[in-house]
Amino acid sequence: MLYWLLYPLRDYFFAFNVFRYITFRAAYAMVTALLICFILGPRFIRWLRAVQIGQRIRDEVPERHQEKEGTPTMGGLLIITAIVVPTLLWGNLANPYIQVAIVVTLWTGLIGFVDDYLRVVKKTEKGLVGRYKLLGQFIFGAALGVFLYMHPLVREGATQSALPFLKNYYIEWGFLYIPLVILVIMGSSNAVNLTDGLDGLASGASAFSFFAFAALAYLSGHKTFAGYLNIPYMPGCGELTVYCLSVVGAALGFLWFNAHPAQIFMGDTGSLALGGALGTVAVLLKKELLLLIIGGIFVAEAVSVILQVASFKLTGKRIFKMAPIHHHFELKGWGEEQVVVRFWIIAALLALLSISTLKLQ
Repeated sequence: MLYWLLYPLRDYFFAFNVFRYITFRAAYAMVTALLICFILGPRFIRWLRAVQIGQRIRDEVPERHQEKEGTPTMGGLLIITAIVVPTLLWGNLANPYIQVAIVVTLWTGLIGFVDDYLRVVKKTEKGLVGRYKLLGQFIFGAALGVFLYMHPLVREGATQSALPFLKNYYIEWGFLYIPLVILVIMGSSNAVNLTDGLDGLASGASAFSFFAFAALAYLSGHKTFAGYLNIPYMPGCGELTVYCLSVVGAALGFLWFNAHPAQIFMGDTGSLALGGALGTVAVLLKKELLLLIIGGIFVAEAVSVILQVASFKLTGKRIFKMAPIHHHFELKGWGEEQVVVRFWIIAALLALLSISTLKLQ
C-alpha cells in the first residue's frame, strides 16, 4: 500500500525512491510486525483472560504441563494480524506472490480459528473434527496446485522442484505437481501444529525457517545475484522477502509473550497459519525439497508421530517415550527450556545449511 502511495512521489521528493528497494520495505515490514505484537500483545492477553479463553491441556501430555491449564490461547489472531498488516503496508499488492501468501495465511488461519473456537469457546471435546481440518487444507492445496499448473508464475520449470546441493538438477513432476503441492501444504501445516507443544518452540523455529526463505526469495528474485549463484531467476518472487520478514517479525514479537512461562499460546489459529504459509512459500520458490532441511525441526516432529503410531500398530511397542519427539526428550529428563533452546539451535543450523546450498551447488 505504501509502495503504491509513496513510491510515485519520488519525482517530487527523491527520498521516496527508497520504496523501490525490497530490502528497505522488508526490514520495515519486520519492524512493523514486531511493534504490532508489542503494542497489541498485552491488551490482547488481558482481553482473552477477561473472556476466559484459556487452553485446555490434554491428559496424555507430561504431567508438568497440567499447570498451564487456562493460559490464554488463540494467540494466532495476533500473529496473523502482525503478518498481514505489515505485508499490506510494505508489500507490492499487485505482485501475485504476495497475493497468494496473504490468501494462505488467512485461509489456514481460519481453519485453525474454527478449531480453537469450537474447542475453547464452545467447549467441544476435540474441536474441529480432524477430517474437516484436513479437508480445508486439501482444498487450498488443490486450488493452489491447479492455479500454479494452469497459470505458472515462472516462464520455465513451472512443474519442477530444485534439488538441494546440485546445480541445474530438477525433478519434473508433470501432472503429479498438483498432488505434490497438496502434500507440501498439508504436511507443513500439520507439522508446525504438532511442534506447537512447548512454550516458544513453534514460534522460534518458524522465525529461523522464514528468515532462510526470506534470503532465498531475495536472491532468487534478484537477477544479478541469481546469475552469480547460478540459480533460476524468478522475476517478482523477491517480493516474498517482505512477506517472509513480516512472518519473522510476527513470530519474534509473539515469542516475547510465548517464551517460558508462556503468557499466551498461539493455538491452531497460529500454528496452522504458520505451517500453511511455510509450505506455500516453499512451493512458490520451487524449494519443496529444500523445505525438508529448512523445516527440519517440523519434519522431525511429524515423522516421530508417524513412526510412533506405525510401530505401535504393527508391533505393539513404542519407539519414543512419547510423541511428538519434544515430549520424548522431556520424559528423558530435559527441562522445557532446554528442549526449546536446543531445538532452536538446530533450527538455526538448518537454516544456515539451507542457505549454504546455494553456494555449494
